[in-house]
Amino acid sequence: MGKVTGFLEIDRRDRRYAPASDRVRHYREFVIPLSQEATRDQAARCMDCGIPYCHSGCPVNNQIPDFNDLVYNDKWQSALQNLQSTNNFPEFTGRVCPAPCEASCTLNIQDVPVTIKTIECAIVDRGWENGWIRPEPPKRKTGHSVGIVGSGPAGLACAQQLARAGHTVHVYEKNAFPGGLLRYGIPDFKLEKSNVARRVAQMEAEGVVFDCNVHVGVDVTAEEMLERHDMIVLSGGAEKPRDLPVTGRDLNGIHFAMDFLPQQNRRVSDEPVGNVTPILAGGKHVIVIGGGDTGSDCIGTSIRQGALSVTQLEILPQPPLKENKALTWPNWPLKLRTSSSQEEGAERDFSVLTRRLIGKNGHVTHLECVRVDDKMQPVAGSEFELRADLVLLAMGFLGPVQEGVIEQLGLDLDPRGNILANTVNYRTSNERVFSCGDMRRGQSLVVWAIREGRQCARAVDLALMGETVLPR
Repeated sequence: MGKVTGFLEIDRRDRRYAPASDRVRHYREFVIPLSQEATRDQAARCMDCGIPYCHSGCPVNNQIPDFNDLVYNDKWQSALQNLQSTNNFPEFTGRVCPAPCEASCTLNIQDVPVTIKTIECAIVDRGWENGWIRPEPPKRKTGHSVGIVGSGPAGLACAQQLARAGHTVHVYEKNAFPGGLLRYGIPDFKLEKSNVARRVAQMEAEGVVFDCNVHVGVDVTAEEMLERHDMIVLSGGAEKPRDLPVTGRDLNGIHFAMDFLPQQNRRVSDEPVGNVTPILAGGKHVIVIGGGDTGSDCIGTSIRQGALSVTQLEILPQPPLKENKALTWPNWPLKLRTSSSQEEGAERDFSVLTRRLIGKNGHVTHLECVRVDDKMQPVAGSEFELRADLVLLAMGFLGPVQEGVIEQLGLDLDPRGNILANTVNYRTSNERVFSCGDMRRGQSLVVWAIREGRQCARAVDLALMGETVLPR
């Protein structure tokens, strides 16, 4: 390492957010990057560990000490090459990944991990600014055709790898534009859609064909897909939401998060919302049920739409402020985290179960709630009500929608309802069909989707060619 004592000499410093009072007025990204010199200093803090646990903490196995050393030595273009050898889309993970690599950093034992996510984002952003990221079309075509269903991060990663290997790749997307969750789920204030659009443009220049407004299993049958392509990859999302089966669920004003969030993303992108009832939080008391990232996205969007108040309910108990490092490190710890959206003015309440939804004239007005103990059992006498004009259900997802292409192909499913395929060859019960990402593993992170897309591409290339040089 270039600065072997850097971690002793330089304090941890990370990107900052624009003030909440400013950022809630718009839907643009609000993270303030570090300067080039400050980023170089942060890279110098990498310890050159004998066993760098950040490698295993990162699902795509980024070579983190290597690109940190390259940044410290001002070899930014080499750092980009290193980073993109393991991660097709660092600008996505550099913005929306929760950074399990930092949790695994040796310096995290003292709560001052290397700012890996910030350095990753700086590398790729500089790559785009300097024109270092260009299309990489194949030198030869194999004559094989692969159809990929779903253009989220798993489908995009799989498509790019296969196209660069020389295969003809068609990506089918039921929406008007590619990107899946990246475009229609994650709000623009976390990931501006220009980041997705320029990757799509790069992939088109590499030969990938995007067939949008095509719902496979509805507009095109599974049989037609098998006729068109040598192999098919199912990389759609885990789109079946967990519902709230309580009295009053049929009242107006109660919506799934993934009905609410895509509407606002379409508005920001000037894309028609479609023939749907507008879901807007302006002037309303909003209740978000579910304490994860999707719930946080609902909070930030509701505040920007002008909600009078936002309350987030979580059925699980409040996590501890800090983890016991001796028990958890280098694994991902359970501790209280506060997102940028939660900082913007949301109230959070834990160990709360919604018992009933109360309404007037067919529209929700209140939630009847009760507190639960550590065994998730109601606590007698703890009942209370909350005012609610809009209730957003962000309680996670139960797996892929099985009606359509999965049903038509008759694929085997695992006990959770996901497509059954292992992580060795990603092959389903149909030898010409592969699956990766949330459709295979269930609801997960963008970085896990990229990993699975890359690995699945290798499995498909091997099946088609008998050999492969694509990395796992």
